[in-house]
Amino acid sequence: MNFPKATSMILLLFISILLSSSNAAPRSKSLSIRLIKDFLSIQNRARAKIHMPPLIWDRRLARYANIYARKRKQDCLLKHSNGPYGENIFWGSGNKWSPVQAAASWVAEGRWYNRQSNSCTGGRECGHYTQIVWRRSKRIGCAKVTCFGGRGVFMTCNYDPPGNYIGEKPY
Repeated sequence: MNFPKATSMILLLFISILLSSSNAAPRSKSLSIRLIKDFLSIQNRARAKIHMPPLIWDRRLARYANIYARKRKQDCLLKHSNGPYGENIFWGSGNKWSPVQAAASWVAEGRWYNRQSNSCTGGRECGHYTQIVWRRSKRIGCAKVTCFGGRGVFMTCNYDPPGNYIGEKPY
């Protein structure tokens, strides 16, 4: 279909306005669209496996995650922000770690979650997984930094509303 040049320009302008004004649009100064998709895809697949709706990217949470990740850039400590959101953190030595690897490590903890007892089996960690699949969590924002002095890569994802309440099942 051929459009007159003016119509094509208006259509392109309209599409760009729609994309830039959407609150859920995956735009972030600190993360590319590819990195955002990498953070989301594995986590949303884990949610889909148990029939939970997908998490939606949230710029406010991404901004929070980015501010905290930049604080960890100095020391790369695997330390939680203790903020108002649910939070998963990741650290890996070297500089080749990706959001896919961080999210996959969190999701892999699902094998240790026992739904009947609502606990982690064999003394293993599964809280990262339960935060990802927490039924009331709807929004997510993440960040990645390479730490100074070759200390590794630090990544964090924040979830709202938060999960992992003692005595409650994630789903």
